[in-house]
Order: sequence, then C-alpha cells, then structure tokens
Amino acid sequence: MRGLGLRASSLLLCGVVLIQLLAVQIDAQRPKTPWKTLSGFSPRVIARGGFSGLFPDSSLDAYKFALQTSVIDAVLWCDLQLTKDGAGICFPDLTMSNASNVEVVYPKGQTTYPVNGVPTPGWFTIDFSLRALTNVSLIRGILSRSDKFDGNAYTISTVQTVNKEMKPEGFWLNVQHDAFYAQHNLSMSNFLISTSKTVIIDFISSPEVNFFRKIAGRFGREGPSFVFRFLEKEQFEPTTNQTYGSILSNLTFVKTFASGILVPKSYVLPLDDKQYLLPSTSLVQDAHKAGLEVFVSGFANDVDIAHDYSFDPVSEYLSFMDNGNFSVDGVLSDFPITASASVECFSHVARNATKQVDFLVISKNGASGDYPGCTNLAYEKAINDGADVIDCSVQMSSDGKPFCLGSIDLGNTTTVVQTPFRNRSTSVPEISSVNGIYTFSLTWPEIQNLTPAISNPFSSRYKMFRNPNERNSGKFLSLSEFLNLAKNSNTLSGVLISVENAAYLREKQGLDVVKAVLDALTETGYSNRTTTKVMIQSTNSSVLVDFKKQSNYETVYKVEETIRDILDSAIEDIKKFASAVVIGKSSVFPASEGFVTRQTNVVERLQKSQLPVYVEVFQNEFVSQPYDFFSDATVEINSYITGPGINGTITEFPFTAARYRRNQCLASKETLNYMAPVQPGGLLEVVSPASLPPAEAPNPVFTDADVTEPPLPPVTAKTPTSTPGTPSTTAPAPSGQTRLTLSLLLSVFAMVLASLLLM
Repeated sequence: MRGLGLRASSLLLCGVVLIQLLAVQIDAQRPKTPWKTLSGFSPRVIARGGFSGLFPDSSLDAYKFALQTSVIDAVLWCDLQLTKDGAGICFPDLTMSNASNVEVVYPKGQTTYPVNGVPTPGWFTIDFSLRALTNVSLIRGILSRSDKFDGNAYTISTVQTVNKEMKPEGFWLNVQHDAFYAQHNLSMSNFLISTSKTVIIDFISSPEVNFFRKIAGRFGREGPSFVFRFLEKEQFEPTTNQTYGSILSNLTFVKTFASGILVPKSYVLPLDDKQYLLPSTSLVQDAHKAGLEVFVSGFANDVDIAHDYSFDPVSEYLSFMDNGNFSVDGVLSDFPITASASVECFSHVARNATKQVDFLVISKNGASGDYPGCTNLAYEKAINDGADVIDCSVQMSSDGKPFCLGSIDLGNTTTVVQTPFRNRSTSVPEISSVNGIYTFSLTWPEIQNLTPAISNPFSSRYKMFRNPNERNSGKFLSLSEFLNLAKNSNTLSGVLISVENAAYLREKQGLDVVKAVLDALTETGYSNRTTTKVMIQSTNSSVLVDFKKQSNYETVYKVEETIRDILDSAIEDIKKFASAVVIGKSSVFPASEGFVTRQTNVVERLQKSQLPVYVEVFQNEFVSQPYDFFSDATVEINSYITGPGINGTITEFPFTAARYRRNQCLASKETLNYMAPVQPGGLLEVVSPASLPPAEAPNPVFTDADVTEPPLPPVTAKTPTSTPGTPSTTAPAPSGQTRLTLSLLLSVFAMVLASLLLM
C-alpha cells in the first residue's frame, strides 16, 4: 500500500509539473503586448455592413470603402437574410422598407408576420425571390445620414458576391432571426453549411440559443467562431425563455455553445439618465475568465455618446480597449476608420508621449466645449488638455475693466436676461442688427456676479447639448487674472489676446481697449517676459497697427470672410502689420450641402509669404464637419494638418487636437489607410449626377481693399446721456415710443429664449 501511495504521489507530481510546463508554453505563445484582450492581440475592427455610416448598409461600395480605410485585417459584417428561394443576402434587417426602395418597386408587397410573437408589418425578404430583388436598390437606413448616395442604384448582394468581390481577411455572418425563417421552411443552418464549402466564414453570431444547438459540430474543427449575441437585458431569449440579463449571469452556460459574446456598449460601460458614464461592469473580466471573447456593438460616430467623451468617438473607443483594466476583443462599428485609428494610432499612448507632428493648439475661449467659455474652469481644462496657447477675447466693462468673454453681448454667454439687468438691453447698430445687453452697460463687479452659460451652438437645430452638469459652472476672469493664470503654467507657450470693436469703444463709450490691454500686460510682467509669447489678434488692421506702434508683441490678422483666394497685394499689406493670419475652415475646404468641393490655395499662398496660418474653429460635434471627415474630429484635424499643412488649430476642444499630435501612426514611413487625408471633392465623385448639390456662387477673393481700415479714432469722453440702457431725456412721438417698446420687448423675449437654450 505504501508503494502505491508513493507511485500515486509521483504521478501527481509529474502531472503538476506537466501542467506547469504546458502553462509556461502557452504563456510563451501569448504575444507580449499591452493588450488585455483574451488572446493578447489587438481588438478586432468589425465593419457593420461595411462603412455603413456613410454609404447604404451592405452595399458593395460600403464594403469596399471599409477595406480601403481600415486596418488590414478588418472583418466585414453581413446581416444574413434569406430570400423566398433560399438565397442568402446581406441586408441589415428582416424587413426591407427602411434601407431600400422596395416600397417604390413593389408598392403592394407589404405583408404581416409574427416576429418573436409580435405581429410585424413590412416588406419581408421571404416574400421575394433573389431575381425579384435585382430591381430593388439599397438606400440609407438612418435618416440623419446623407441621402446623396441613395440614387446610386446599389444592388442587394448575396453572401457569395460580397466574398468574391471583397475577398475580406475576415467575414462575419449575423443570423438574427433563425426561428422566423424556420417557421417559413427556410433553414439558416443548411444555408451556412452549404455556403461554408465555397466561402470562408470566420464568425457566426446569433441571439438565439437554439440556432447554435442546430449547427453545433457541423463545421468541423476549422469552422467559424460562434458568438452569442446579447440583446437588451430585459428582452427574452426565445429558446430558454430567460431574459438576456439572466443569461448574462451564467457565462459558463454560454461557453458550452459559443466562444464569444457580442453585447451592447451599456453592458460594459453603463450610463446614467443624464448620459454620463457610470463605473464599468466586470463583464469583460468575467467573460475572459470563462474563456469567452467579448465583442461590443453600437459604435457610430454620428449618434449621441456619453458626455464624458466630449463628442469625441476616439475617446469612446479607447475607454473600451485602453483603460488600464481591460480590453474588449472587438468593436462593431459603422465607421471602421475611427475604430482602426483608435486601435493602431491612439492606444497605449501616454499624455507625455513625443509629438509626432508640430502645430499650435490654440484654445477658443478656453476648453469652451466642456465648460462655459472664458471661465477659470475652461482655461484650466485647456491647459490640462495640452493647449499650447490659451486665448482671451477682451471685452470692456462700463468702469473700464478689461476681461475675457467670448462675446460683447452678455446674452450670448451668461444668464443675464434672467436678471434685473435685462432692462439694459439696447440697440447698437455698429455692433449688431439686434438689441443686446452689452458688456459696457455693466460694471465689472456686476459682471462678476453673473452666471456663466456654456455655448450650445447645435442645440436648437440638432438638440445637442454640451456637458449639462457644468453648463453654468466657473467664474469669469479679468484680463490680469487670465494673464497670471497663463504665467503660472509651465506647459503653455503663449497667450492669444483678441481685440474687436476698438473704434466703437473709443468713439462712443470712451473706452480705450488697446491701452487697457497694454497696461494689463505691463502690470503682469509680460512686457519683460521672454518665455511666454503674446499674440494680439484682430480683424481690424488699424488695431494691429496701433499695437505694433506701442509694443513688440506678435500680431495676428484674422480674415473674417470666407474666401477662395487672396491677392499678392493683400498679402503684402498684411505683412506690414501682422506676422500670422487666422482664417476659417471654409476658406481652406469649401463645402456644399455637407460635402467638401475643393481645396483652396489660400494656406499655400500665405505660407509662401512667411505668414503662419491658424484655422478656426474646430469642434468635436459631428454636425460641425462635412461628411468627408466621417463624423470624426480627428479625421478632420488630420486632413488639415497632413493636407494643406496649417500651422495651428483654434479649437473649443483642445484635448482632441493635442492628442492628435501624439498619434503614433504619424511616425510610419508610409501613410496608413486610416490616416490618409481626405481627397477634396472625392466623395462627390461617387455621388450620382442627379444627386449632386447645385453649384454655388464662388466665395470672394480677398483684396488689399479688404485689408485697409481707417485709423482708430481718439478716445471720446463718455457723457451720462449716452449710457446704454438709461431712459432718454427726449420723449419721442407716441407711435415711435410704442414701436420702440415693442422692439425692446421682442428683443428681451428673444434673449430669454436664447438663455434658456444655453441652460
């Protein structure tokens, strides 16, 4: 018995040693990378219906464009549907009316069938043969996307056609409604087995457990990976009659028939009811422990995402794949270019990583996309986010205090219309065609007590609101406070001070903004400071001439108009008083109906004359960008930097531009597909002639006459009767008084409405 015990102990010891050796061997085979995926390799990029964020879902152009703009091993996703005669087609849904023109081709083709027990009307694929569908064209399935490609007559493709034409590195077939097709005597499993003999299928997914039971063991050892798709947690899985939320708690059960799971984003990073992130769940770690890969669906650049991401889709991807705790194993995206860049260019890049490209990141009212502009919080975030230069648009209070505010009209940046100061609304035609409550109508102490309001440029049309939790946060800074804040930073290279309305303030309000700025710079020690560059910006050449006469600060001329070209004589005039130029984005890439039409030579001409060019204003919201930039602020920045080669971006979201400079893909000797600049007018070449936008009148050419301004007037003493908002001592005729009162009331009402939108 003692001998048996010794032999048993020896065998056990040998077994332990073998297991340890095997573990070491497996560990040696695992790639030494920072990825926390199950395999240790980078997450897969899965193109849902191809590049379906731009082209009609499942069209050959969508698939082709996905491969052209993605990582080399991008996976093409096909939502598999069956026709009446058993052909397998790639189409995004069971019913066809939403993403095709089937209603037009077959107006009487609508039927109603039960789908998961719910009567569902529509044009179903099972009612049409493959031949009948040759007359049907694919169109956009999401109305907010461009309809310009709907007229291209994209045909519905079979699985075999997509495979033959695209030859993808990875092919994913999603079977959403196996039970429905079985009810109509069509077998998904038979189709897949037959197709796998001629088409390499890498992944098969489905939300139905019974489907996997049908196909278990029928593909052999080299068959596709099976991925169980989770729907919303409260929905019932038809086979088990359990909710998907319940199945989620039993991943060992899922592992019996699948090697991976596909879940909505909220399964990993849930949101609260205000669209802010909650702490991440342990799903990815739990699934990996169970031996399951985790794929995440729902990524699209043109949909609302958590406010934490500041409308930046790259930040969202990185939170799922490079957060220090886990990496999902793949992302299902409508915009695979962004997913590809997130994986290859921006993952595992430290904030202090070496810059791969050099251009200035200049804030616009601080990080005004995240906090109310020109507040301490907006400036502090801009500095922390990597801005090189923070800016101050100088305004003047009635008691002569220069301070930072994005608009001379307090109604645009504060909640002033909700205060008693709303009765100080006045008309100043030299500044605006509508009444306003202007900064020179209030003292600095009065302005300090106002509540800031975050800018929401896309709220009224698109219902897009910036960081609502902080919409009224922060405090306004005097120019001196702003300069001291910048001086105390060890990362900033400079400040940009913008001066506008100088002539009006001198002549009508007795306020000398030029002197106020120079005095503040002297008082804060900038006149003798060499480490922090001071740039003075204005659209008025006379303002810059005045500054050059009195100081050695760098001057920047802002071209307010959108232009298509600039004359040599105008450039020579600008060089007399300015050392750099600011132009708008449309003066570089003009657009028509959301599509870039061409690239001007304005940047090239200015740079040839040794004038650096800064472009404004860059925003993260996808609605601010032409379709050519794929609803991705990073793609837009890349196109301006690697295309015309601008010298700086003026942005409301400095973090996005600062991160771009650390983009490790820019170090590549070859331009990668997902880092290539857009080809101006390239997308319009794909649009059918009937859908092309009409030709627009060309933008003007900037001439020397546009540069010339009269000298600034002298400062005129301000008289009490000229104070805006005070009652006039001369009573007008009754009818005039009625009209004036009505005008003021309408103006105040408009500002109240605008303020509510800012809240």
